[in-house]
Amino acid sequence: MQLPKQVQIKEVGPCDGLQNEKTFIKTSDKVEFINRLSETGLDYIEITSFVHPKWIPQLADAADVLKEIKRKHSITYAALVPNIRGLERAIEAEVDEVSVFMSASEGHNKANINKSVAETFPILKEVVNEALAAGKTVRGYISTVIACPYDGYTQPKQVVRVAEKLFEMGISEVSLGDTIGVGVPTQVDALLSEMLKSFKAEQLAMHFHDTRGTALANVVTSLSRGITKFDSAVGGLGGCPYAKGAAGNVATEDLLYLLHEMGIETGIALEGIQQTALFIEGILGRTLSSKQLAIVRKEEDSCQTL
Repeated sequence: MQLPKQVQIKEVGPCDGLQNEKTFIKTSDKVEFINRLSETGLDYIEITSFVHPKWIPQLADAADVLKEIKRKHSITYAALVPNIRGLERAIEAEVDEVSVFMSASEGHNKANINKSVAETFPILKEVVNEALAAGKTVRGYISTVIACPYDGYTQPKQVVRVAEKLFEMGISEVSLGDTIGVGVPTQVDALLSEMLKSFKAEQLAMHFHDTRGTALANVVTSLSRGITKFDSAVGGLGGCPYAKGAAGNVATEDLLYLLHEMGIETGIALEGIQQTALFIEGILGRTLSSKQLAIVRKEEDSCQTL
């Protein structure tokens, strides 16, 4: 198997991971969470969203979080931005990178953004233009690239069409999201086979949710296709407010174990990520889903009984 020597992991726990949490997490705890992540070797953290607080109350403190974290020059601190008003707030808070988002499927796009796919393009184009003019890089997220909770399976060519529009706007890369976590390696391979006809592997990142336990298998398939960028969330945090039943993201610590054992470098300390996952687990007051954390808990229990 041809594998890359190095992979970049983009941590999305503080934003995509926390947005579905019903109990509001204190700003100070979010700041501490991000500061701990900043000490692990990560070079990219998606920390919040400038979506209207009415839609995602959990991230209503976006500007405060950005202003209070201890920044490292080696780390890109990114935020989701839905429209020009959100962009203005993000730029004022001195975000490093802007992320725009939409779905490949009509049903999820309407549920998530309240607009059709065609209606979304002009809005994002305005955001991208203004962000680039302000000297910000822009990343694009495409959701439901494998299947949609409303429309069923998504045709790869539809994902290509959406990605083409986003790249025409001037974004730097596209993150392809299996939002409801139904994808299996053959579907991921079929999607990437189509995508790689139009785009270079370095223009693409993969964003897998682990609803059915197939996320790591899908990562290996992506690696074999030359993909070297992956989104993940510590502890397996996440879900989607507009995709009922969708589980969290692939856990960063599980992804790190896989990559490191395969001899692929990440520059990230597995132990630091695990301890950070345990920290946010304590804040949330519930057991997170990652396999690595389960092992850590067992080891700690064994030490206590000796």
